[in-house]
Amino acid sequence: MIISGGMPTIFVSDIDAAVRFYTETLGLRLIQQYGPHFASIDAGQGVTIGLHPASANNPAGRSGSITLGFMSSDPIRDSVATLKSRGVVFLSDVIDDGQLFLAHFQDADGNRLYLAEMKQAHRRETREPATTAKA
Repeated sequence: MIISGGMPTIFVSDIDAAVRFYTETLGLRLIQQYGPHFASIDAGQGVTIGLHPASANNPAGRSGSITLGFMSSDPIRDSVATLKSRGVVFLSDVIDDGQLFLAHFQDADGNRLYLAEMKQAHRRETREPATTAKA
């Protein structure tokens, strides 16, 4: 296999402020930080987010360039209330998108983010792989 994973990278104006937002405010885990040059954040279930300083070619918060979604581990309205209490400003109320509930917000640089909760009726059960019995 040529590709064995990925890391969406977000361009930010202040690495330290971005690390605080993604770890302290959103509750994600810092994996590594290389001073003001780069940081990697564990977003759960194998997703790592890169934080990189913005530049003239890659400005912070370019609207429409990327939207990063997070699955809510709690009911979405509870997660929204918790994040609001930590200072996160949501761009709208929770939206019913058919199969999902969505709540859109942004980081300090204006990078668009969202929380999602799959509706119970659309969730697929995780099944254990079949095992073969030894004869």
